[in-house]
This record gives sequence, structure tokens and C-alpha cells, in this order.
Amino acid sequence: MSFPAIHRVVTGHDADGKAIVASDGPLPTVFELQALPGMFFHEVWETAGTPAPVDNGADPTTGPTMHGPPKHGTRIRFVDFPPDEAYLADAEQRMKAAFGEVNNSAALTTKDDSPHPMMHRTEAVDYGIVIAGELTLVLDDSDVPLRPGSVVIQRGTNHAWANRSGKPCRMLFIQVDGQYDPAIAAALAAR
Repeated sequence: MSFPAIHRVVTGHDADGKAIVASDGPLPTVFELQALPGMFFHEVWETAGTPAPVDNGADPTTGPTMHGPPKHGTRIRFVDFPPDEAYLADAEQRMKAAFGEVNNSAALTTKDDSPHPMMHRTEAVDYGIVIAGELTLVLDDSDVPLRPGSVVIQRGTNHAWANRSGKPCRMLFIQVDGQYDPAIAAALAAR
């Protein structure tokens, strides 16, 4: 199963303040992780501050692919997940390589007793919406089945996305930079 290409429309302003279409077409950055063939990051947009600059600046998605949102910023992307069986045989090596590819090796939290080899955590609030296919949200103590229309509000917890369906899955993620509550930060540091 392959998913349709993402169509993106970006608006802006002309010199007189009139609303215009700045770009209309396919995404300029679609990145397949070499360590996880079939996992694609479709970079839609990002902001690099709060409040977000409302300008006619350059497309922020054409730089290096990053796992989490920019500091004080946001990121929106689609992710296509291949079935788990495509990489579970040598998962530990693949996960280290994959998180290296997206410039966030520190996010990987997998240990010998982890429930899934893709366990990771970022100091962010992520809204994950299943668009097509099925996925399982894996937490330290539970699994939650997800289907099209499921929305996960992921608040910096240790988690993985397991695709046990045998078919690709597409999710939309909106990532918002965050900061742990001091009590949660202390509990995480003690683990």
C-alpha cells in the first residue's frame, strides 16, 4: 500500500498586504530513513519561536531532518510507518541508526526490558493523528490500539509506535516544544 503525496499550500502577503499563494504543490522534503526502509518523514512546516513569526520567510522545511520540534517552536509532519516485522530482526542497531539520521540519538530510551525497540522520549507535546492504517501506542505499562481518527496527545512520555498490522500506517504529527514540570523532571532523572 502506498499513500498519496501530500499537497501543501503556503500563503503569504504581497507588498500591499494582500493575501497571496506563496507556494502550491508537493512537499519539498520527503525523507526516507535509511535504517528503516519504508519509514518516511513528510516535512510540512515548522516555526522557530513563540509567538511564531508571521512573515514571508524562506521555507523552513528544507534543512536537516530533525526528530523533535525547534526550541520554542512547532513542527508538522506526516510519518509513514512500515510494519514492525520489516525491522525487528536487528532492531537495536536499526533504532540507533534511525535516531541518528533524525539528529536525536539522545531521545532513544530502549533498555533490555523495554516493551518495544523504538522506545523514546522528547520534551515536547506531540499531537499524533492516525490518517490511514493501524498502529499501537506502546507505553511503559500498556499498549493502546489506534485506527484512523485516533488522536494521541503525547506529553513527553516514554513511548513507541508499533505497527503490528502487516501494512503501512500514516500518521500526522504536530509537535510543540515543551518543558517538563519540575516534579516529572525529577522523577525521570531518578529512573
